[in-house]
Amino acid sequence: MTVRLHDYWRSSASWRVRIALALKGIAYDRVPVDLVAGDQRGAGHLALNPQGLVPVLEIDGLRLTQSLAILDYLDDTRPLPPLLPEGAVARAQARAVALAIACEIHPVSNLAVLARVEALAGPEARAAWNRDNIASGLTTVEAMLAATPGPFCHGGAPSMADCALIPQLYNAARWGVATADLPRITAIAEACANHPAFAAAHADNFNPSREARVMEDQR
Repeated sequence: MTVRLHDYWRSSASWRVRIALALKGIAYDRVPVDLVAGDQRGAGHLALNPQGLVPVLEIDGLRLTQSLAILDYLDDTRPLPPLLPEGAVARAQARAVALAIACEIHPVSNLAVLARVEALAGPEARAAWNRDNIASGLTTVEAMLAATPGPFCHGGAPSMADCALIPQLYNAARWGVATADLPRITAIAEACANHPAFAAAHADNFNPSREARVMEDQR
């Protein structure tokens, strides 16, 4: 049965799942959902996910939503390589980092929230809001990771924490949030940049403008 991922190229939540699929070597067909155009609110997508969000992963005859729940499912059904480190403490720490990003930083920076901030206070407030949120959130994550072993978030292999962190760092760069003063996060980013699964899942690979250029070059 074909695995299908309904996603938006720059969606952090979708990107987490792309990384996990790449880490586990799971091939999939991608179904783009244009969040800017409002595709997520269309009847077709709402039939897949009543929340009107991405990602949606069709796998094993199921339609799964919520990125971290999807990562848990993939780990439960396809345990190698694992997305959590060994040991109860390390597993709890990795989950805590992933949740700090996915449940604390990300929701306050999503399109709906930013659009509301801009409607109330203008585009400059939108940018300031997002930069402040990302900067303070990543500072907290840096402190959470300070005592954990590297080179990844929790040891020698990527975990769901890394799946959550890397898309958030892309957002930080987009919004001009400096991260050079976060040495642990900087080192993790370098380790992930050298890992083929993270390279394969990178948002820029799925940028519609880039895909159009590639198709044109192939003609």
